[in-house]
Amino acid sequence: MEFIVYSADKPDGLHIRQSARDAHLAWLKAPSEIKPLVAGPWLDDEGVMRGSLLIVEAKDKQAVLDWLSGDPYKTAGLTASVDVKAYKWVIGKP
Repeated sequence: MEFIVYSADKPDGLHIRQSARDAHLAWLKAPSEIKPLVAGPWLDDEGVMRGSLLIVEAKDKQAVLDWLSGDPYKTAGLTASVDVKAYKWVIGKP
């Protein structure tokens, strides 16, 4: 199954995002039962990173939630909210 992970940063969290970015990217690339298919920051109207959007492959939603608990952005205190939803590819599947 595929899932969308949409997270929003805490207000004024850009410095946290920048300091934890390398660890976050390494975490995304580490071997795991969760397979990231698409990942990147979403931007506000001024072009500033304010959150993340991931599309991942996983056995179920709980596996995604468990995996997200180890995200360096979360452990650094960046995340204000996160939403995980099942997703069905129609166009553009990698």
